[in-house]
Amino acid sequence: MSANLHAAPMTLTDYMALSGPAPDATLRYGAAPSQYAELFVPPGKGPFPVAVLVHGGCWTKEYGGITQFRNMAGALAARGIAVWNVEYRRVDEAGGGYPGTYQDMNAALDLLARTARDYPLDLDRLVAVGHSAGGQLVQWLAARPCIPASSPLFHADAVPVRRVVSLGGLADLRRESALLKTSCDRDIAELAGTPSATRPDVFADTNAGDLMPNGSRTILVTGELDTISPPRVAHDFAAHAHAAGDAAEVVILPGASHYDEVAATSASWPLVLRAIESMLPAPR
Repeated sequence: MSANLHAAPMTLTDYMALSGPAPDATLRYGAAPSQYAELFVPPGKGPFPVAVLVHGGCWTKEYGGITQFRNMAGALAARGIAVWNVEYRRVDEAGGGYPGTYQDMNAALDLLARTARDYPLDLDRLVAVGHSAGGQLVQWLAARPCIPASSPLFHADAVPVRRVVSLGGLADLRRESALLKTSCDRDIAELAGTPSATRPDVFADTNAGDLMPNGSRTILVTGELDTISPPRVAHDFAAHAHAAGDAAEVVILPGASHYDEVAATSASWPLVLRAIESMLPAPR
């Protein structure tokens, strides 16, 4: 094993120490400090396929995220894949949680569409890749066509997200509420809001597990030793997606933890990269 390759299973400390190259551009989609995205453009003329990266961190600032995801961003750019690395307001930031975090996702994708006018990006070859809490958010992005028009999260003419790679994702807010509490100490109200007379079901616009079928294809990648989002979670979500009529498959990373899933310096990286690249169709 080379000196720069992490030994599995990686720890939270290993994850927090991850780093990568600086982005080619940083663009803002709002005035709040966390409302921005980083663009990584491969060398060459393009147009390049695009990976939208959405970091995890239990929906809180405590566990970093966008800086650590530069590790994966640099590796993908070296493979000829442009990267849109998204920051967003979390539950412990002003305006974060419901509905702000989701509205940030909408705005970040809108900004990507505008940015593609100035950079050689092929949005017809787009995959959204999210880790942990970010897995919930990218699976939600794919589910947006099913959101009721009455919701503050409804977004007409949204950038289509049809292919998703969820890395240790915690996507099913309704069915995994107990796990969200034990793994991340998150209450559903923080992520989905509270019921009201006009919004009695808080999952109707927040939960990818309820917003199906949505026509997406998802690969759920999970470390064999992941204790934050165990393999059972991936298998259960895939079974639920299949029953609803959507495409989903599970990849289990041998001997890997929750953090091996996101490191290009992990022995698991070839399997993660294979999942991502398999979601990028050939250029037309």
